[in-house]
Amino acid sequence: MDIQTSYDAGRLTIYLIGELDHHEARSAMHRIEELLDEYIPRDCALNLAGLSFMDSSGIAVIIKISRRMSALGGRAWIEDPARQPQRVIDAAGIARLIPIAMSR
Repeated sequence: MDIQTSYDAGRLTIYLIGELDHHEARSAMHRIEELLDEYIPRDCALNLAGLSFMDSSGIAVIIKISRRMSALGGRAWIEDPARQPQRVIDAAGIARLIPIAMSR
């Protein structure tokens, strides 16, 4: 899995690309925590457009990021989830906890 970022005016966008499964979740969370420590953003968007696969481990990553942003006094949301990750998000009911924004 590849993690890319962009930062502008207090908003960190994290692009998750590839597959987020139980093998990748721990290292992805570690890298994302480093990014949050580095930027200390006010807002954090998780862009999932490039994520071809996600299992329940991805849900845990999303929830951890949301909690971490709340602890920092900021906000987190999901942007543009690809079809398969969207099905996992829907099945887990994550939209009740974390906003989902669609730009398409």
